[in-house]
Amino acid sequence: MEKSKKQILIVDDEPAWIKVLSVLLRREGYSVLEATSGKEALRTLTGNRPDLILSDVRMPDMNGFDFLDEVRRTARNSKTPVVFLTGIDDYDAKKVAKDLGATDYLIKPFDEHDVLSILSKHLKL
Repeated sequence: MEKSKKQILIVDDEPAWIKVLSVLLRREGYSVLEATSGKEALRTLTGNRPDLILSDVRMPDMNGFDFLDEVRRTARNSKTPVVFLTGIDDYDAKKVAKDLGATDYLIKPFDEHDVLSILSKHLKL
């Protein structure tokens, strides 16, 4: 499947990060969905089945770990790769992410080549 057919859901409470990622991913030919909270992302997932989710960890209302836990509980998206893209560079946070079933963990600020490499790896392009 071509990149242009792959859909990525970006979940981040900071519009600037969403914009940066959206521009990067669209430039690379991905289709992009955006959500500014975990709760909004869960609503987005009721009508969409993205190929991969990029999520922040620190967000109001529902943090990324709780969001991932909810995603893994739903049969529709339980196998969807979830990559955390966060400013938390902490062993315990990485361990929690792994234990909850996160596919990968990247630190902000990120290098765009690292993000694209992770996407290619987990989308098997």
